[in-house]
Amino acid sequence: MSVDESVGVPRPGESSKRGEGSSAEDTTSTDVNLSKTAGRDDPAPQASEADPPRIAPVLEDLAAAAEMEAEPEIRRDLTMVRRIAVTAWFVLMGVHIALEGLAFDRTRLIILMCLGLAAASIGRRKFITIILDWAPFALILILYDWTRNIAQIVGMPTHWHLAIDFDAFFFGGVTPTAWLQEQLKQASPPWWEVIVSVVYMSYFIIPYAVAAWLWLKDRAAWRRYAACFVATTFLALVGYTLVPGAPPWAAARCTAAEVQDYPRDPICMYSQEANEPGGLLGPLDNAYPDANPYVERISARGWNYLNIHAASNLVTLGQGKSNLVAAIPSLHAGLTMLLALFMWPRVKALGKTLYMGYALAMAFALTYTGEHYIFDIVLGWALAAAVIGVYQIVDRKYLIPRQKRLAAEAEAEAAGIESDSEDPDAEKVSTPAS
Repeated sequence: MSVDESVGVPRPGESSKRGEGSSAEDTTSTDVNLSKTAGRDDPAPQASEADPPRIAPVLEDLAAAAEMEAEPEIRRDLTMVRRIAVTAWFVLMGVHIALEGLAFDRTRLIILMCLGLAAASIGRRKFITIILDWAPFALILILYDWTRNIAQIVGMPTHWHLAIDFDAFFFGGVTPTAWLQEQLKQASPPWWEVIVSVVYMSYFIIPYAVAAWLWLKDRAAWRRYAACFVATTFLALVGYTLVPGAPPWAAARCTAAEVQDYPRDPICMYSQEANEPGGLLGPLDNAYPDANPYVERISARGWNYLNIHAASNLVTLGQGKSNLVAAIPSLHAGLTMLLALFMWPRVKALGKTLYMGYALAMAFALTYTGEHYIFDIVLGWALAAAVIGVYQIVDRKYLIPRQKRLAAEAEAEAAGIESDSEDPDAEKVSTPAS
């Protein structure tokens, strides 16, 4: 299967399935069509053996790739240029990963992704659409990055017991994070923690990769997804700004006396072990006695199993620069559930299973690694469901009726033009001037 077939993007003005008897050559360039048309009336000139073969100049193809015509029927056939560009992008990504590692920061990821979109758009869509669509999306997310520490300026008290009490109430006095680490954690990361670390870090890539796929396939669906993505992100920002919450790994490092005044950034958060065993979560009765008897932040341990210490250090460094008490709600859980709910009606049974399974796998990873409580995850899921619910109401009551109205107006206008052009020699009736 070719790159073009795998992307599966219908060209504007072209149906998703070709009619019977049609082929890829039906959408070739204008000059080829004109030459074929001329050949019906006049015999084609015979080329001599000395004439050079007719080869489209590469520079002309590249120029056409940068500035595509609006109508598909007059576009140049740039399939080969597109394939070369997409291959070059994959090579660039391989070199970048080898030298710089995976792009987990948002700005670098979006830039690399837009380069790939530009390569995949050759011969299909104007390059300007990438800027028009993705620049506002990227700027809004960069604005989020600038404002996500606004909680520190607002100075709201940090909640240390709220999520612990919620989890203990619903799980019979047991905190799921503490129980999972008691049963599963080992002194050194086992092989399956590689999967846990990959799932945790995939949050920084998969939602954006799906956005790129949607943009190539259906820009209308992409706009809806982008709006839901931005809404979920900023509503989560409002949530953990007004209700800062300490994650499990932080609670395991601090005692009740050290956080009785709801501090945001106590010194105990930066110690490896609490003065009292297990801190607020208490000591662990580990199934593996050689494991540390307290809850730890182990979301990056899987990379150490593969001896990819650079990736582990990169994750740890990024976590240290982030808002350490931005736990309520969990944006990891919220965006992965948003992805599952948004794609649910757009994919078949296998896709539904994969997307929902991804959201559940993320919930397990967040809980087991000490990043979030179940309380945080449930709130993230509820936020995603609320955003999807509002989007569906707006879509059903406003956007879809508007699209139908515009389509009906365009159809009526096209019918009027067609009726006017049916009999151009008809006698025109004019009203004499008085």
